[in-house]
Amino acid sequence: MRPAVHHRGPVGEGVLTAAHHVAAGGGSPAARCEDIELEELARAVGTPAYVYSATHIRDQYRRLASALAGARHRIHYSVKANSSLAVLSLLRELGAGVDIVSGGELARALRAGYTGSDVVFSGVGKTEEELRAALAADVLLFNVESEAELRQLDRIAHAMGRMAPVALRVNPEVTVDTPHPYTRTGERGMKFGIPYDEALDVARRAVRMPGVSLRGVDMHIGSQVTVLDPYEEGIGRLLELVSALRALGCADLEFLDVGGGLAVTYDDEAPTNPEAFAATIVPQAVTSGLTLIVEPGRYLVGNAGILLTRVLYRKRSGGREYVITDAGMNDLLRPSHYQAYHHISAVRPSGSSATYDVVGPVCESGDFFALNRTMDAVVEGDLLMVHSAGAYGFVMASNYNSRPRPPEVLVDGDRYAIIRERETFDDLVRHERTTPQWSRV
Repeated sequence: MRPAVHHRGPVGEGVLTAAHHVAAGGGSPAARCEDIELEELARAVGTPAYVYSATHIRDQYRRLASALAGARHRIHYSVKANSSLAVLSLLRELGAGVDIVSGGELARALRAGYTGSDVVFSGVGKTEEELRAALAADVLLFNVESEAELRQLDRIAHAMGRMAPVALRVNPEVTVDTPHPYTRTGERGMKFGIPYDEALDVARRAVRMPGVSLRGVDMHIGSQVTVLDPYEEGIGRLLELVSALRALGCADLEFLDVGGGLAVTYDDEAPTNPEAFAATIVPQAVTSGLTLIVEPGRYLVGNAGILLTRVLYRKRSGGREYVITDAGMNDLLRPSHYQAYHHISAVRPSGSSATYDVVGPVCESGDFFALNRTMDAVVEGDLLMVHSAGAYGFVMASNYNSRPRPPEVLVDGDRYAIIRERETFDDLVRHERTTPQWSRV
């Protein structure tokens, strides 16, 4: 099995990806994912299609686990990054737990073979139904994000005759530099977490609640964090809170949850080095005597995935060259929503380059993957791969313009499996009614 490697495009972008080029017959380079040629795979499964490398996911998980070996720790995969059942099952086999943010993700985790003790339940707006389901499943921890949620959880747990294990998600109020404001969660005034200056008072209330057991503290500072100082600062603030809690007599504290946010490569940015990350957090975790919880998502799957898409048409308009593909913003929303960069290359590069706007078929001006991008020169019918699409790709896909969502494919060495089938037109209307069945309340 071939691991992920750096592929350097025609204009010099360094991109870590699950795909790589090898010399094919006649000397023409052909892109592969592990041992499977992507042109052949596209012919078998159609386009657009998401393709994931199992080897890359395994390598990322094992490297992080090895880096954290100096502390008692648990790795809980952040399901929102990629919630495919097969991906969840692969990570479970490696020893991962999960971090969930909804009742649907809980159901997915249980379907993939996880038990309640593998689950940390985060999220700022848990419903009563979701809290009941998580209590019934005996989840390891509720990462509680407000005093109101704490009161609700106490009431429900007490009524169910259960004790809810709780970690307080604290907003450490540290400055974090991420590529987009939407991916910052640990700064003052964010909707996430309990304000730091209120956390101790909330903890005092928690220890008096009959349905709650205060088991830890938690933070999540953001996503695609490329520097480590905010982790060190944030953990320091959490440990100040731990000391105050222990002074109050909280003897059941067990977990120090530092969240996720480890960065991967999309363009030329440096990914988070797991060993450097561990060197920042492990000593503090060991000193605390608590079990360290880390919640990586993008780090494990982001560079494991690509989106395959076929060039439908070439077009020139207003001095701009357009490449129109069969994938659109409904398939991969990140470029439109976050102005996110994704490297794009031809599966069989011609050896020359050109500058294009790469756009999809969706009826929106915001339907694009790249603007004014110098990349492999392509013609109609060429197969493209959009790199670093394993996280926040399919999970954010929609049926906008009544477009069926693409399949997901897992590659492992020289074999592949369709782990989610391509949707059909029948799937689009499966839960609809042409003739309303009227009711009155």
